[in-house]
Amino acid sequence: MQPEFVERPWGARDLSPIYPNHHCEKPVGEVWLTGDENRVANGPLAGRTLGELCREFGRALVGESARETERFPLLIKFLFSREKLSVQVHPDDETARRAGLPCGKSECWYVVAAEPGAQVALGLKAGATREQLARAIQEVRAEELLNWVDIHVGEMIYVDAGTVHTIGPGAILLETQQNSDTTYRLYDYGRPREIHVEKGLAATKERTRAGKVNPQGGDDHFKPLVTSPSFMVYKFLGRSPTIWHVDTRGRVQVGVAIGGCGTLQLEEGEPVSFSVGDAVVVPSSSPRFQVNPQPQVDFLTMSVPTGKVAEPVTSFSGSKTTAGES
Repeated sequence: MQPEFVERPWGARDLSPIYPNHHCEKPVGEVWLTGDENRVANGPLAGRTLGELCREFGRALVGESARETERFPLLIKFLFSREKLSVQVHPDDETARRAGLPCGKSECWYVVAAEPGAQVALGLKAGATREQLARAIQEVRAEELLNWVDIHVGEMIYVDAGTVHTIGPGAILLETQQNSDTTYRLYDYGRPREIHVEKGLAATKERTRAGKVNPQGGDDHFKPLVTSPSFMVYKFLGRSPTIWHVDTRGRVQVGVAIGGCGTLQLEEGEPVSFSVGDAVVVPSSSPRFQVNPQPQVDFLTMSVPTGKVAEPVTSFSGSKTTAGES
């Protein structure tokens, strides 16, 4: 896929850890990889948008586990934060449907890079209410009611819909989310952007399951990072001559390189080269694919689960309270 570079006031001008050849005159906060308007970079479908291909190929592309056939199920992007993002919240599926939206927005963040002291805020402090948050927004002190969590490279953060959250400066995150761009800004530090306090408070949940995802096993070369009702993310560390064989199980798969380079090949067709920052979409109609490190590649795969899946078990670093605990 061709990446789409999106300007944001809180973004970075130096994207070199992921995109060393991209030069920014204005701050870029998000790099979209699988949006409906992202275009195919190679092969006979080069130049076509992902949205067009979903409408043309339907289940052969998105798989049986996707809720819709005409929209790609997952929006994947890199986030580059040099300043704090707005304090925001996303609606869950039920709230989104009532507003005429296709789906809600649960998401997760894999920490690709983090400067010392980098933090994210996840949910309200224990005992805090929506009413207290509303007053804090009016009194310009909303940050005081949030749970601030230190983040480190290699951690996976889960942010289910309804969680008030924000991201602090000094981080590069790889975000996997439901394909929705609905964001209700509750508080934006006086920046001249629209805020959505009424809608945001209505979507806010006082307790959620957001937090750092507890380790799920695996080994030094393969690790499941998060399994949730909306997405699954796995991490592969490939070193030549190892070749990874991945079963798609009838689900569309997205592979994103976060280190090194390699090739990805289906059972039929030519291999596709990819390196850091690249996303490769493997349609559900392809039963399996293989990844060949050249000489090494670190990559994540994202897909939609089949059947009913529980929320992940999470915790806050340095806290004795488990996120979502009642």
